[in-house]
Amino acid sequence: MAKKSGLSADDVDSLRSQLDGGTQPLVWFTAAAVGMEAGRSAKVLAFTEPEEGDFIQVRPTGSKDEMSFSPAELTLEKPPPRKKPAAPPPAPPEPPRETEILYPYVPEAPVKPAAPKPKPAAAPAAAEPAPAKPARKPAKGATPEVTVTLVAVGEGEWTVEVLQGTRRAVRPTPVSPAAVAQAAKLLTPEVAEIVEGVLNAARAQQLARVEQLRAELEAAQKALEDLGA
Repeated sequence: MAKKSGLSADDVDSLRSQLDGGTQPLVWFTAAAVGMEAGRSAKVLAFTEPEEGDFIQVRPTGSKDEMSFSPAELTLEKPPPRKKPAAPPPAPPEPPRETEILYPYVPEAPVKPAAPKPKPAAAPAAAEPAPAKPARKPAKGATPEVTVTLVAVGEGEWTVEVLQGTRRAVRPTPVSPAAVAQAAKLLTPEVAEIVEGVLNAARAQQLARVEQLRAELEAAQKALEDLGA
């Protein structure tokens, strides 16, 4: 039987029942989980509504961050334990060394030592470089960076997208131009000016389209009157 990957609808219902009973069940990441090692465990915290996309909120083991994943990125199957590397074979014993025969020591005639030469002055030691400071690591459990992106995709149409670190928390979602204009006014004047310029261009384009349709309607009305309607 082929090994299943991801959570089925029954698995999701079972996890939801365990959460309702006050238990935070364990799941494991599959190879499809972006930015996570396959086989790492996590606790299920909650389910978001509606059940679309990344609606399962979990906390990876050893981390304080809460992240969202899809059913295809999680599984209930615990991975097998990793095998320990085999110990290397013992080294073969060294062969016995041959016994060295020592001859009697015969002292030589004393030799008058030569006068010691003056030692040259030692060059000043170069100053040792100060040890480099280690790069500052991010604090454990720090909140990941959140990026909010507004995109004008058409004639007055806008979408918003949210990234939490490198993970997409909210996929591109349509928003009304009125909501975009209101949000821009709460930000810096530069942002409000740019957004207002895009909205003005969209208004001018829609106004030109209305005038064109109005002219076509008047021409059609006149042609209908000429036909004696």
